[in-house]
Amino acid sequence: MDNIRVYIETFGCTFNQADSEIMAGVLSEAGASLTGIDEADVIILNTCYVKHPTEHKVINRIKRIREMYPDKGLVVAGCMVEIDPQKLESISGDASWLGPHQLMRTAEVVRAAYRGDVKRITGFTSDVKVGVPRVRSNPLIHIIQICEGCSGSCSYCCTRFARGSIQSYPSDIIVQEAREAIEAGCREIQLTAQDTAAYGSDTGERLSDLIREITQIPGDFRVRVGMMHPASVLRDLDGLVEAFRSEKVYSFLHIPVQSGSDRVLRDMGRGHTVDDFRMIVDRFRSRIPEISIATDIIVGYPTEGEDDFLDTCRLLEEVRPGFIHLSKYRHRPRALSSSLDEIDFRELRRRSKAVEELKGRITEEENRRLVGTTQNILIVERGRKGGFIGRTDSYIPVVTHDGEVGSFRSVRIKRATGTYLIAESEE
Repeated sequence: MDNIRVYIETFGCTFNQADSEIMAGVLSEAGASLTGIDEADVIILNTCYVKHPTEHKVINRIKRIREMYPDKGLVVAGCMVEIDPQKLESISGDASWLGPHQLMRTAEVVRAAYRGDVKRITGFTSDVKVGVPRVRSNPLIHIIQICEGCSGSCSYCCTRFARGSIQSYPSDIIVQEAREAIEAGCREIQLTAQDTAAYGSDTGERLSDLIREITQIPGDFRVRVGMMHPASVLRDLDGLVEAFRSEKVYSFLHIPVQSGSDRVLRDMGRGHTVDDFRMIVDRFRSRIPEISIATDIIVGYPTEGEDDFLDTCRLLEEVRPGFIHLSKYRHRPRALSSSLDEIDFRELRRRSKAVEELKGRITEEENRRLVGTTQNILIVERGRKGGFIGRTDSYIPVVTHDGEVGSFRSVRIKRATGTYLIAESEE
């Protein structure tokens, strides 16, 4: 593959970013070179399909690439391949496909696309995505996929049809990969999965033990733990709280509640209650007062009434998460809830706008509480418009004018927005 140049474009979550890094690693080991899109012989589009707006972005991007680069080979990878192959066939029937469980065969599919052949490798495998070739998109941040799939049955979700049931990867290989990344100069280890707290539910291991093993690795680094389903957290709550108390773990808890109504949560098949969510947040905050909370909200689920919606707003006012990820409900392919009638789009838009305004006010007020404080930050990258981007110990983004990528700095917070802090260096 010495003469094949490949461009990889990624949509979606951290897990998908890690998939792209593995594809890049497999290709590099096979002798291909990674380039920009204009120079590439083959384009890989790593798709996400979790939300309706993302679906449209992906479809439009595939069409645009076909218009702009008709002579280049195209490989469509990621979740769309498994979730909606009919639609993919209709918009780009001449593209090659690579399922998210087939990454170790990336070179095989790229070679075919380079020759002008159509090769499609999909379906599930038990391949382990740890200890495999990888090219990091940020040399300071190492993403480790600790497990793939989930044990949930959320009625609105289509991602589980692409990722499958839970498969936890061996902890010794995960810890070894983290150790090698830190020895190579990485400053941040990101543990990612569809549900990190489900780690070990199929093997008898626990996420809290895995975190403790990683934090015992020598070096000055931070661990970011990815999204955790409340129902999975409950199986190891005290252990997780104690593991998060390590100074090497970001004080950052991403725990999606999705709705403030128990009735809607039952309809969603979430497997937890609003009080479960409250109790988890309270337990973390009682032991780690500085912890920042991130949550996800779905507005306009088909059975969500006005009282349910107001319950969600009240819950956000009560818990006051520092990060709120908001989605408008739309039917997803193969999801159980797609058999229900969607609510009126004008009403959906009204509710979404109300939560968006609430989100903006809460997150800005929470960030403004940090103005005038001194924060320790890890600078992880250069800003697109100049300066540097760092993260506080609570994982809140900070923009600072001076610094060095990969360094820890003490900064004073002088301004705040709803999404980031602005600092001046104290050194």
